[in-house]
Amino acid sequence: MKVEFYRHNLQETGSEELEEALAGVFLTTGPRTALFESELCGFMGRERAVGLMSCTHALELVLRYHGIGEGDEVVTTPMSFVATANAVEHAGARPVFVDVEPGTGNIDASRIEAAITPRTKAIMPVHLYGQLCDMRAIGDIARRHGLVVVEDAAHTFEARRDGIGVGELGAACLSFYATKNITSGEGGAVVCDDPGLADWLVKARLHGVSRDASSRYTGLYKHYDMDFLGYKSNMTDIQAALLLPQVRRAQELLNRRSQVAGWYDARLAHVSGVRVPDVLDGVHGRHLYTVLVDPARRDAVLHGLQDREIGVAVNYRPMHLMRYYREKYGFRPGDFPEAERFGDSTVTLPFYPGLSEEKVDYVVESLSAALEEAG
Repeated sequence: MKVEFYRHNLQETGSEELEEALAGVFLTTGPRTALFESELCGFMGRERAVGLMSCTHALELVLRYHGIGEGDEVVTTPMSFVATANAVEHAGARPVFVDVEPGTGNIDASRIEAAITPRTKAIMPVHLYGQLCDMRAIGDIARRHGLVVVEDAAHTFEARRDGIGVGELGAACLSFYATKNITSGEGGAVVCDDPGLADWLVKARLHGVSRDASSRYTGLYKHYDMDFLGYKSNMTDIQAALLLPQVRRAQELLNRRSQVAGWYDARLAHVSGVRVPDVLDGVHGRHLYTVLVDPARRDAVLHGLQDREIGVAVNYRPMHLMRYYREKYGFRPGDFPEAERFGDSTVTLPFYPGLSEEKVDYVVESLSAALEEAG
């Protein structure tokens, strides 16, 4: 049996929005982008959303809006994809890593204040695997120190914890990459309750010009100006057309992923040598299903699953041990031991709404066998 690591569900969403977009005038940013932004806000309970080309662009642009750059520091986690810290680097600031909670892999809020210096301007939590960080504690720290909160919410826009939702305490940056909870292949957005940030992003995503193509060419022609040096980072109506049906089914898709996670939970409870990261009270976005195994056996387990035609991944190797960050900042093994334990132990299993119970059975049976073979 072959089990792909991920399969999108676009074939279930219908093609009406996409066909209408292709038949229309605007393939670039236009009315469907605006409609998607509105419906995303409605689902998340936020005031504004701005569609962009990626979560990485979103993170960098929010930092730049707040004037964060050369000489500044942003506190974040080493347990994420490199895009998180790369966005800080691209803005000209320095990422300052804080170790993670051993149970969840999320940034350990109790360690954040020790990392704050006079140069610190922002905290960038990452909601790993779809579970919200301790945003109540992070929000309190940010208020005490006058810091901006920029959420890397690439893994969830659905999560809630302690009565707090994504983007409620600061700008949330979302990803619509190929494997994300809703996808347009590539894409991202900023969701927030700050109209000043949103209005700036609308210009910044299109070179800093005062009017996009839709507003210039709808009705009588309107001249535009360039207010500041911006970027080329706008979402297109083609992307929005793919995303609209998915955001309308977001709760249904989350329910399906939660069901698949439940199948895994029940079966893995009987497999020795496997630990599942803690799931806390609240709403988990259920982006990835990652298990932790003995680091000495992890790579052999990965290969054993691949030998059985099962797609796997590692989410993630900690960023501070990547060559670029090691060489630039002098990080060494042992600097962030909990993140390193996570990074050395993770095996991400196939996980998506259409995954069948039969295939979950096969994956778990294969994992058990691969563990035994690995000694």
